[in-house]
Order: sequence, then C-alpha cells, then structure tokens
Amino acid sequence: MKTITILLSLFAAFATSTASADVKLQDNSKLLGKWQVTHEALALDREKKPLHVTWEFQKDGTLITTGEDARSGIGEMTIPIKYSVADGVIKKQITPGREKYEDCAVVEMDEKDVVLKCKFLYLFMTRK
Repeated sequence: MKTITILLSLFAAFATSTASADVKLQDNSKLLGKWQVTHEALALDREKKPLHVTWEFQKDGTLITTGEDARSGIGEMTIPIKYSVADGVIKKQITPGREKYEDCAVVEMDEKDVVLKCKFLYLFMTRK
C-alpha cells in the first residue's frame, strides 16, 4: 500500500510539472513587433522588479533593445543584438558583437502578453 501511495504522489507531481510546460515557438512570427519589458523576477512566484525597457523583434533576426540604465547615468541607450527561434525557444545574443547566446523559453503567451524564462530571470512583457 505504501508503494502505491508513493507512486501516486510521484505521478501527481509529474502531471503538475508537465501542466506548466513551455510554449514551443515554430518561428518568430508571434514575436515580431515592439514589446514593453515591464518586470523581471528570479522565479514566477518571486517579487517582480519593474523595468523600463522596450524590445523590438525584427524579421531579419535583430532584436532592438531600448532602455535606460539608471545606475550608469548615461541615459537612454538603444542596442541591437541578434536573435533566432530554434528548437521552440528564442536564442538571443548575450552581448552585442559576441557570438555567445542564451535560450529564453516562452512560458506563457497570448495576443498581448508574454512571459519568458531566460537563464537567470523571468521577463514579463506586454505588446506595445
């Protein structure tokens, strides 16, 4: 009986973990356009830190990032980086000019909002 209880518990945990599976992208068509990156968080259930950044996904594989780094005092900056969609996830350059990429999986997506899970952060975005 104890074995059956353990197996049922494991099955329930597995079913719960697969219920929140990532959205697999076929291409970049659902991403194209401007998105306001409104928040970042270390986990979905952790505190969200507000951001004032805009991402513009372009057809040619360029992601234009526009934002302000309050710590540097430089003001607004616009930085183009490369991105692609492969294996259902967004692969984006970590730093302009370097060929090192990180994967960002789409956790949730609808017409207006998207939640991305990148290597260290969750990003919450709204279509502009």
